Amino acid sequence: MTITKEQVLQALSNVEEPDLKKDLVTLNMIQDIVIEGNRLSFSVILTTPACPLKAMIENACRNAISYFISKDIEVHINMASRVTTQKNTGVPGVKNIIAVASGKGGVGKSTVAANLALGLSWSGAKVGLIDADIYGPSVPIMFGLEGARPKAKDVDGKSRIQPIEKYGIKLLSVGFFTDPSQPIPWRGPMVSTAVKQLFNDADWGELDYLIVDLPPGTGDIHITVTQSFPVTGAVIVTTPQNVALSDTKKGIGMFKMSAINVPMLGIIENMSYFTPAELPDNKYYIFGQGGGQKLAAQMDVPFLGEIPLVKSISDSGDAGKPVVLDENNPMSKAFIELAKKVAQQVAIWNAEANNKNLVNN
Repeated sequence: MTITKEQVLQALSNVEEPDLKKDLVTLNMIQDIVIEGNRLSFSVILTTPACPLKAMIENACRNAISYFISKDIEVHINMASRVTTQKNTGVPGVKNIIAVASGKGGVGKSTVAANLALGLSWSGAKVGLIDADIYGPSVPIMFGLEGARPKAKDVDGKSRIQPIEKYGIKLLSVGFFTDPSQPIPWRGPMVSTAVKQLFNDADWGELDYLIVDLPPGTGDIHITVTQSFPVTGAVIVTTPQNVALSDTKKGIGMFKMSAINVPMLGIIENMSYFTPAELPDNKYYIFGQGGGQKLAAQMDVPFLGEIPLVKSISDSGDAGKPVVLDENNPMSKAFIELAKKVAQQVAIWNAEANNKNLVNN
């Protein structure tokens, strides 16, 4: 039988992108259609390489061709991606800035930020990580870069900091510029200037996602970052204890303030439960159960998932090789799935913002 490009587009117009609630053809996600006799090939351009629905969308496309045209067509689908953006981030080449925050310290925020960045990179995205936790920078330790010093390079007539590359992502931390054995007694204006330099004075190149590990709480650095750079969205890390959840609620409230107004990508509950190595099927909810989910529902924020209290996670960070890099560790898969959910939320927010811009224009 002879098939046409129009028939292919008509068939694929019946496949809806589950998050964006529109069909693939309307979203211009179907490209490079090639028909050679009974052989059909085309590309599906996803909104992120970390799309958690990739397999489902591919299967739906195959079913649409089979049902609406013919079962006898040989279908070849290239699942590609082009990470979306909604606004100028203020950092040349960077499509999305994602803030990782926590209401209080000690909840594993930096561990989540590091593994989230690596999880996004694992999917094929171009990723950078800024350690903006001025008073407790942890990137040098977690990436085995203690004592490392970024170099400067002349770019377009201006000296720019070259982020250090490791494990496939670009890194900058205040810890690269200070003595780790000495405290940093900086006042607010000095802190704000230092943080801005990590964004403005660095040669980040082309990035799909720039993850920013903020200090715990709500303070100068949060205000500096959110008011100086259009942040795509924020992820809040908490633990199940009531005191952590209470502080998390304040953190979410800060991002929702009209003067800041940063979309909430979701809540991650860390140290949710403990599973002994000798009893892998047992879960012990040491700090309480379901607090993060309840808070997410209460604050109308997506709940992105639970990360258990597992010694290998902290051990990996202390050894300078975050756990997501260990493919044999179940926690690696957990963080990769978490990264996919964050990328999914970024794509949804970008689509909504771009639709609003079209309507307003």
